[in-house]
Amino acid sequence: MSGLAVSDVVELALLLVAVGALSGFLAGVFGIGGGAILVPVFYECFRIAGVPLEVRMPLCVGTSLAVIIPTSIRSFQAHYRRGAVDMSILRMWWQPIVIGVVAGSVVARYAPERLFKIVFVCVAWSAAVRLILAREGWKFGEDLPNGLLMRVYGFCVGILSTLMGIGGGLFSNLLMTFYGRPIHQAVATSSALAVLISIPGALGYVYAGWPAAANYPAVAALQVPFALGYVSLIGAVLVMPMSLVTAPLGVRAAHAMSKRTLETAFGCYLLIVGSRFVMSLVGGL
Repeated sequence: MSGLAVSDVVELALLLVAVGALSGFLAGVFGIGGGAILVPVFYECFRIAGVPLEVRMPLCVGTSLAVIIPTSIRSFQAHYRRGAVDMSILRMWWQPIVIGVVAGSVVARYAPERLFKIVFVCVAWSAAVRLILAREGWKFGEDLPNGLLMRVYGFCVGILSTLMGIGGGLFSNLLMTFYGRPIHQAVATSSALAVLISIPGALGYVYAGWPAAANYPAVAALQVPFALGYVSLIGAVLVMPMSLVTAPLGVRAAHAMSKRTLETAFGCYLLIVGSRFVMSLVGGL
């Protein structure tokens, strides 16, 4: 593909398998669906494979959402068996989240490539500061609101998650902890939200990226059977199996960690991945 030697293709394949294992584990630990791991790694792999800059980031995001589907289901099942998922939040959020996902998919079809990176960096770094500094007084209220505001939150979770290629756990984790919910409950509930976001989100990116194959006929990574729209079938197939194996292990690790350890680890990771896209925005790589 794109003139790569066989050894280079094998190396990329092994990297994606390893990343699948890591993303599945972190999906269980943080309830994030693994997208915050997958998007930066897919970005590097697709750069090596010769995918043009103009479509590289949406291809990463769409592929990430596709991978999150089975991983988030597996993670949700493990958290649900432990009784840690707040089902009342799911009932209140499912509709506005799905509407947000549809809106994000439409934006993805027409938005410039830089928008995806800017959204990723702004949200990731804001979340990292909140998690690492973790001031007890940083709260919006003692409990989550009802009515219109809660639905607006759900819409925002849906649209921003779709533009970032993550399962929504990043936003729902933050919102729930800002309203005094325990981090372990936030992680568990977020794993369920990832299911709501990833399925329509991946379908939306198939739709959004359908013209890309015709616009870049020389790029094999965008053509059927290697991809459907902005979903790379090769990337998804290589990453999914190991992510399913390691997701339950991440759930065990999450419930074994202290609240502070979980918050600090998540915050440090978000700083690192956000920095990669800052370099990309500055250097155009």
